Amino acid sequence: MLNRAGFDVWVVGGAIRDALLGRATADWDLATSARPEEVRRIFRRTVPLGIEHGTVGVLGSDDVLYEVTTFRRDVETFGRHAVVEFATSIEEDLARRDFTINAIAWHPIRGEIRDPFGGVADLRGRVLRTVGMAAERFGEDYLRVMRALRFAGHFELRIEPDTWTALCAAVAHLDVLSAERVREELWKVLAKTRIASRGLRLYADSGVLHKLLPELAATIGIEIGGTDLWTLALAAVDAAAQRRVLVRVAVLLHGIGHPPARMRDLRGNWRYTGHERWAARKADDVMRRLKASNAERERIVALVGRQASLFPPDSPPAGVRRWLLHVPPPLVRDLFRVRIALWRASPVPGGDQDLTARWRSVHAVMLEQPVLSVAQLAVGGNDLRDLGIEPGPAYRRILEELLQRVIEQPELNERDRLLDLVRRGEVS
Repeated sequence: MLNRAGFDVWVVGGAIRDALLGRATADWDLATSARPEEVRRIFRRTVPLGIEHGTVGVLGSDDVLYEVTTFRRDVETFGRHAVVEFATSIEEDLARRDFTINAIAWHPIRGEIRDPFGGVADLRGRVLRTVGMAAERFGEDYLRVMRALRFAGHFELRIEPDTWTALCAAVAHLDVLSAERVREELWKVLAKTRIASRGLRLYADSGVLHKLLPELAATIGIEIGGTDLWTLALAAVDAAAQRRVLVRVAVLLHGIGHPPARMRDLRGNWRYTGHERWAARKADDVMRRLKASNAERERIVALVGRQASLFPPDSPPAGVRRWLLHVPPPLVRDLFRVRIALWRASPVPGGDQDLTARWRSVHAVMLEQPVLSVAQLAVGGNDLRDLGIEPGPAYRRILEELLQRVIEQPELNERDRLLDLVRRGEVS
């Protein structure tokens, strides 16, 4: 429709790159000479996604929202964002893009590829290269440093030497980026790439890890059982399910308590007593610095802090219920996912059977929906008052003791039976 209306229009962006690599894609973006108001006039169903930047969302007949953006060129850049103005040609638009593999345009009507910077050849050669001068490209937006590492890891590309040199030099300026942009890039590495370790290793090699996540950088060179802690974390991240991003984050951060906990024992060997508590504290610092949501931060801190918290393998159901008092059921599945990922990264004979047996035990107990809090008891403060017990600290003490009795014998959680225990003085 844009073409019929007399406007120049091209398909651009990651969809072209993915298609050339033989990867499925559903995110097709268009660049056009039409101005936003002209796009909105041509199409009936539009959404103003970023009119000030020239982007209009167009709902196609397939009910997919396509981003249609007017050709742009950079006028001024600040290392975090750019001032742009509308351009008149696809070549100008492609010239402002970050990497050659992202600076390819396709005209489906004419069957034409426009590739002024050799992106197709770089894709075939598995090379990541900036458009134009690398130092200028990174200086325009320092987030491109992290994007480069993500692309190189995800698509298994070799970073061209001049691009790598400029990238490493630009790392010093990453502190100008907002925490939200940094977090989003890290999350993409973990969520979009099954072998996330490829990109994460580049974080370490380029200095990004030392700049943005020094807690993780401090684990490099620390050996646990003959394995470097950073290497172990990378292997565990790859072992965790790609769709479980928060589990992958927890696994990545699981060892950051080892450096501050490290001390020599009487024989001169390194000990890491209490590293889980340190790791939880450090993970909280990292999540706050990255401005993660409260829910994300609390879950990751809980997983990191409880990483070694499992009940004994021969625990009876009552023992498992007591464990669940300290490890809330909503956390249990992810905690086992963390433990399984760590085991896969550093297998111990019989460890898989042990984890499987413990999971079956706790899963069976959770299916019974056990009473795990005072609020779930069949009695409360009003019932104690009706027995003539004066309100005060005794209420909490009595209810806590009743909870412990119910943990041992779930069948006791009936109003009359619990009150009978109080009447007979078996709890006080």
